[in-house]
Amino acid sequence: MLSAEKGLAENTLEAYGRDLRLFAEYLEEQNSKNLDKVSTQDIKNYMEYLNNHAYEARSQSRKLSAIKEFYGFLFSENSIKENPALMIDAPKNKKALPKYLSKDEVLKLIDTAQKDTSPKGVRLYAMVEMLYATGMRVSELVGLPLAAVVYQRDFITIKGKGNKERLVPMGEAAQKAIKAYLEVRERFLRKGRDSKWLFPAPAKQGFWPRDSFFKALKKLAIVAGVNPLKVSPHVLRHSFASHLVDNNADLRSVQQMLGHENITTTEIYTHIMEEKLRSLVTEHHPLKDINLNKLKSKKT
Repeated sequence: MLSAEKGLAENTLEAYGRDLRLFAEYLEEQNSKNLDKVSTQDIKNYMEYLNNHAYEARSQSRKLSAIKEFYGFLFSENSIKENPALMIDAPKNKKALPKYLSKDEVLKLIDTAQKDTSPKGVRLYAMVEMLYATGMRVSELVGLPLAAVVYQRDFITIKGKGNKERLVPMGEAAQKAIKAYLEVRERFLRKGRDSKWLFPAPAKQGFWPRDSFFKALKKLAIVAGVNPLKVSPHVLRHSFASHLVDNNADLRSVQQMLGHENITTTEIYTHIMEEKLRSLVTEHHPLKDINLNKLKSKKT
């Protein structure tokens, strides 16, 4: 159902499978009931078990989400009379601030990538430019069809989670990088074969694996003099959004470009706005230069 009706990605489906198997193993260890005989208390006990075994709140929430989805499905199919997971609340997550690169660090990556004129270098440069220009997820980037860039110039159509499509504008630098890459793209094709993918590779899925791109990005960071521990495709996505907000982009627009279903997900970038407001008050408030301690002493 998750695959056919919701169109979830293979990695997400595998994660659901792992989470449900872990729950089933827990029930087996507790000599408890089968999955279709579970009570609300059984699930609460499991969540307590996860908490006692140092699972982070975010991990607990994901596992509970899989359980809720599973029992919601069983209930909708009339396989169970009551949904035991319906009234269980997920643990509250602490909102972690997104990790992002400075504008100078991003420019170092881009400038370094541009200097490598080999076919692999041209490909990597195009991918880095596209990632920073659109803020797409790495899975969306490596899985782009060739048609996504052949028939459009200023915009690119990205198919995200749940097969939902979104239209994202793409700057001139990214467009030029793609054009240069298309001239060497045939180097990555098998002889006598074409491919529907923008970044073809002799891999199982037919396109360049995201793990390979991740490793290439780390190597690029080392050459560029940027701490490789700070660099990842997702950090570039965060950098895209953070820099937009820093330049006064509204959250709704950023939400649409990132493909967030809910605006609350995009609100993690408001920390940029908070820092700007704090700096604005510190620098421009009429009382910024007055020593408050002196004011207090005068009053006394």
